[in-house]
Amino acid sequence: MSVPREQITGLVLAGGRGARMGGVDKGLQPLHGEPLAAHVLRRLAPQTGPLMISANRHPDIYAALGAPYRATVVADTLPDFAGPLAGMLAGLRAAGTAYLLSAPCDSPWLPSDLAVRLADALDANHADIATVTTVDIRGETSLHPVFALMRTAIADDLAAFLAAGERKVRAWYARHKTVEVVFAGERAFYNANSLQELADLERNRGPG
Repeated sequence: MSVPREQITGLVLAGGRGARMGGVDKGLQPLHGEPLAAHVLRRLAPQTGPLMISANRHPDIYAALGAPYRATVVADTLPDFAGPLAGMLAGLRAAGTAYLLSAPCDSPWLPSDLAVRLADALDANHADIATVTTVDIRGETSLHPVFALMRTAIADDLAAFLAAGERKVRAWYARHKTVEVVFAGERAFYNANSLQELADLERNRGPG
C-alpha cells in the first residue's frame, strides 16, 4: 500500500436526513440484526487507522457503535443537513492524518481492498482525490462518488465551496485532480436508499 494505513482516517457518512426512508436515521436501521453503520465500520476498520462517524442525530448511539473501534463522532458545522460534502468537511477538519477515506453508512459490503486501491491510484497519479467507478457485466459504468480517499490538506477549499452555497460532490471534485478507480461489478457498492432496498439487502448475505 503506497499510503500507510495509519495515515488514513476512515469516515462513515451517517449524517443524512434519510428522506427516502421516511426520515429515519439510515445508519441505525437494522440489517441482519445490526445497524447498517455497524457493518460499514467493521469493513472499514481493518483498512484505516483512526475511525470517525459523521452523524447529526443520535450521537450517543453512534458513539456506542463506534466504541469497539475507538471511533469518534463528528457533526456537520453547516445547518439543515447540507449533504455528504458537509460530513466530509467535518471529517477533514477533525482528522489528524494526511488522508481521509469516506464511505456511506448504507453500503455494508464495501470491498476489503477499497483503501489500498484508492491509495495506490491517488499516489500514482499525484492526485488529491481518488473515487470509485464500477463496470458491470454489460460494460456499463456507474459512479460512486462518496466512496473517496482525499488529502486532508484540501479542507479549506471544501469549506469555501460550501460557504458559496455549493453542494454537489462531483462539482467539488472537479476543482481538484481526481482519479476514478474502476472496480468490477457494483455488488460490493450496493446501498440502501429506501426501505425496499434495505429489504433487498436483508434477503442477501453478502456481495457475492
